[in-house]
Amino acid sequence: MSDDPAAVDESAPEPTDSEDAEADVAETAGSELFEEEEEEEEIVEDRPAEELEAEVERLEAELDAKADEIDDLTDKLQRSRADFQNYKKRMEDKQAEMEARATEDLVSRFTTIRGNLVRALDQDEDADIRPGIQSTLDEFDAILQEENVEIISPDPGDAVDPQRHEVMMRVEGDQPEGTVVDVYQDGYEMAGKVLQEAQVTVSSDD
Repeated sequence: MSDDPAAVDESAPEPTDSEDAEADVAETAGSELFEEEEEEEEIVEDRPAEELEAEVERLEAELDAKADEIDDLTDKLQRSRADFQNYKKRMEDKQAEMEARATEDLVSRFTTIRGNLVRALDQDEDADIRPGIQSTLDEFDAILQEENVEIISPDPGDAVDPQRHEVMMRVEGDQPEGTVVDVYQDGYEMAGKVLQEAQVTVSSDD
């Protein structure tokens, strides 16, 4: 080995053609990337201020349009709510009016019955008013039937229904123990709901 610094180390391998090509490609790619970055910087720097201002104005206009749209939808929603409340109030008033008229009609029919009773009582003391009372009762029952009111009046020997019968007392009788002997006062039922239980006496084995 020679000590001369200028001497060439002939033993070092020389670059191959493939290595030279790879080095050229890397150098070219780096140069192109640098040029693209410079071009992008030039585009940003060269963009006119007027164009930027126009873009800002466009975005602001879109924002204002969205705000107007929100205001319009909010106004429509509030009006819809107000319309619904007004409709609900009208329906409630109409329902109350219908109920009031139904009550007035029922009361007017009851006043007719009362008039018949008053005329029956105005007769002479020795007059037989039973036919008149019976006629009035039939008229009253007809009204109850029209209103879908069912009279609860069990027959003797019927089983006691705790939901529809109220036992007033237990008495000796010919009926089976624990069954109805007599009805003290009729009960009333409407639409499956007991308005008043029938008051009954029940048979006892004592």
